[in-house]
Amino acid sequence: MKQFGGRVLLAASAIGLGLSSGLSPTTAQQAPMSFFVTSAGLGDGANLGGLAGADAHCRALAKAAGAAGETWRAYLSTTAPGGAAGINARDRIGSGPWANAKGVVVARNLDDLHSPAVNITKETALTETGETVSGRGDAVNSHDMLTGSDPQGLHSTAGGDTTCGNWTKSGEGSAIVGHHDRIGLTDSRHMTSWNSSHGTRGCSQDALKSTGGAGLFYCFLAE
Repeated sequence: MKQFGGRVLLAASAIGLGLSSGLSPTTAQQAPMSFFVTSAGLGDGANLGGLAGADAHCRALAKAAGAAGETWRAYLSTTAPGGAAGINARDRIGSGPWANAKGVVVARNLDDLHSPAVNITKETALTETGETVSGRGDAVNSHDMLTGSDPQGLHSTAGGDTTCGNWTKSGEGSAIVGHHDRIGLTDSRHMTSWNSSHGTRGCSQDALKSTGGAGLFYCFLAE
């Protein structure tokens, strides 16, 4: 169990409501927001000021939206030089459950979050103010979410730059992104994972836009 501002959301209730798939926005109104997509990036491509800068952006957006909690973390992995283990996004965000700005639970725990049953779609991956984020098929496609992660939320071992220099570059490089709408092209180059779909063409704002992004990322309350 996890407490949300003094209220307890029972995992058993979540299971009974089928919160791991296809929920309507009316099924979990008691859960305060603990997950959102940033409504705006930092404006310098994938240069987020490292993990600290990304976390600060999550906190600032959450506070402006009136959300509870202080331990907001960006869902981002990093790599380390010399083959040393990097930081895993999944290890930064607590244990769940997590709900969006409308109270809909997107995942009950880490296993749920990294399974096919995760309830992250265009309709549920809302910003901190409860707005939807444009995706494939809209006039502007911004469905690429910076993660630097593999499908299990771990740092990439693929080699090369997968995090735009651990979120400090806005020029050359690349970062792994996921699709918040879980929609992609039908070819093998563009998968439909929410956290690990493909790499970007570069780290600048223009490069992120060219592959369907805007420098946005996921924020989770790790309390």
